[in-house]
Amino acid sequence: MSNYFTYEERLILQKLLKEGLSFKKIAAQLHKDPSTISREVRKYAIPLATGKPGYSFNSCRKRFTCKIKAPALCGKDCTRKGSSNVSCRLCRCNEHCTDFIEEVCAVRFHVPYVCNGCPTFDKCTLLKSFYDAEKAHLNAHQRICDARCGLYTSEEEIARLNSIITPLVKQGHSIHEIYANHRDELMCSEKTIYNYIDDCLLDVRNIDLPRKVRFRARRKKPEFKVDKGCRIDRTYKDFEAFMKKHPDTPVVQMDSVIGEVGGKCLLTIHFVESSLMLAFLRDANTSWSVIDIFNQLDRRLGGKLFNQLFPVILTDNGSEFSNPKKLELREQATASYGFHRTRIYYCDAGCPHQKGAIEVNHELIRRILPKGSSFDNLTQADVNRMMDHINSYKRKKLNDRSPYETFSFHYGEEALKLLGCTPVAPEDIILRPTLLKK
Repeated sequence: MSNYFTYEERLILQKLLKEGLSFKKIAAQLHKDPSTISREVRKYAIPLATGKPGYSFNSCRKRFTCKIKAPALCGKDCTRKGSSNVSCRLCRCNEHCTDFIEEVCAVRFHVPYVCNGCPTFDKCTLLKSFYDAEKAHLNAHQRICDARCGLYTSEEEIARLNSIITPLVKQGHSIHEIYANHRDELMCSEKTIYNYIDDCLLDVRNIDLPRKVRFRARRKKPEFKVDKGCRIDRTYKDFEAFMKKHPDTPVVQMDSVIGEVGGKCLLTIHFVESSLMLAFLRDANTSWSVIDIFNQLDRRLGGKLFNQLFPVILTDNGSEFSNPKKLELREQATASYGFHRTRIYYCDAGCPHQKGAIEVNHELIRRILPKGSSFDNLTQADVNRMMDHINSYKRKKLNDRSPYETFSFHYGEEALKLLGCTPVAPEDIILRPTLLKK
């Protein structure tokens, strides 16, 4: 259950309060806890100084028996000049009368805390509390914005901290030493003080802190936040459920191999059934570079063969795979195969073993391109040559056949030619960095 209210929920809340329902019944209709309803009403109820038809706001206890008449209280400022027989209690006399004693309605201090459903609402001239959905929603939005706008404190508090910190800094004291000696007076953390100085809220500047200007600020890597919505109905559990219904569907695993940080990288595509792996050189590890490669493969293979080779793809949670719809749907529908071309599923976070086949095959790539080596001087022709040697390497799990031979048995030589694969004689296979230095 969410503690946050939508505008529609607040409108319903206002309506139910007017009907006089209890917090428990309101909570049941809004699928929230009664305490959440109570906090919402108390937090965003607004005071209303309204009277009743023909009478202005008046919260004086003596309002029914008072006999003072205009303009006895207001004098020259009285708005009812010439109406000497009109009682002041019919006007706004509370702020002028020395005999004023406020009467407070007890309803405002116990459930439901507001006067929305009060049967005497239109007959009461006391100060009221009212829950208004529109104003409550605006106030809630403003409260959230204020909480996220950064440092939140008053000018008086900043002035108080400034009077303690600035004189001591000018005497050569460090922020840590000031904090250690004045912890009870400052009533904030040491980090908060540094934040105030960084934001120039105090008279002290970073230049006044010798050690701080001596060290260069740490560089932070920009964060790329992936929209988790792309993984809805594409989790590993969804993958297992799909494979349970379609156990004979061949699976393709996909991953990235990184060279030097910020340089070129590889997209690897591994056909689990035959252990054949394709690799494509990319200038940057971006989502669009992966999409471009899939679009090229789709055009080269044609709709029928592409759908046959790539029915299901299992990959990790990398940002380069965060646009599954562009991978699953082709740019233009074909007459026979439509828009849909594959299904994308994601492994659980921190579980690379769920696509262990491609991880194991990466070891062969690392024999030729050791970890940390740069890919910037490579070309796609170099990558193709490397993969030809790897795909021609015989495997025990394939009954001493190579991935090339196994894939050829399932899909034919023509499919391998379209994928750009060429066999290498066993005695010519090289799985050392010297392969790409020739």
